[in-house]
Amino acid sequence: MPSQKSAAFPSATQAVLLFVALFLVELVVGAALSDANGWLDLSSMQIGVLAAVLGNGCVFAVLMHSQKLTYRALFHQSQASAGATLLLVVPPALLLVPALLLTITSALNLMMRILPPSAWEEAMFSRMADGSVAAVLAVCVMAPLLEEMLFRGIVLRGFLQRYPRWQAIFMSALLFGAAHMNIYQFVVGLVMGTVLGWLYERTRSLIPCIALHAAYNTTTLLLADWLDAASPSRLLWIALLALAAAAFGTLVLRAMLVPRTARGGSSA
Repeated sequence: MPSQKSAAFPSATQAVLLFVALFLVELVVGAALSDANGWLDLSSMQIGVLAAVLGNGCVFAVLMHSQKLTYRALFHQSQASAGATLLLVVPPALLLVPALLLTITSALNLMMRILPPSAWEEAMFSRMADGSVAAVLAVCVMAPLLEEMLFRGIVLRGFLQRYPRWQAIFMSALLFGAAHMNIYQFVVGLVMGTVLGWLYERTRSLIPCIALHAAYNTTTLLLADWLDAASPSRLLWIALLALAAAAFGTLVLRAMLVPRTARGGSSA
């Protein structure tokens, strides 16, 4: 009889198949919406948002039923209350956003100099940052919520029961980056997936993960162009302040979020 650890869902292979299934469901839903667009009158971004919501809804309905998992358990498995997590963990977690934004933006700018994006990728990034209601909803609300539910709430939860914790975090971050299907967002996904994975492993709650993810996406949408136009001296001061905020936030989080093994819980 398989052990509870080896039977935990999903394995690495199952996680990849789960992502493929989700992609195919969203593709089918998106195609159906496009065919019906004569009377829906939706933009391509609006169709994308609806396809993501409906596709994820279908997949999560099956997953939650098959795993006998409630949304309460999915979002907050921690022994601490949801209110305490919101008040005590989210503020220091948000202090990481400026440093993450500067680090990832600098890496992406360097990558784009070495490997310029294709016309298709430039068009996709432009649609994501066009300022429309659909784009803001997709980037700042739906992506943080749905991606955290899938990649931390389902995938990483299962990985932590199967693999050593840093292996589980890194594997889920790799999958998170690969799910974006371009090299630029792969880098973003890998970095953010590692930070979000560590945060989830320590808290067993999606509340700080969704907050950090949404804050990062929103800040990127609002400030990316402003950072590109900032003078070197201003960027230096911004970088110093961002590093100081991140250092303080990290120290508070590490002091507050004791590893599960140190709390007497099972190791992952």
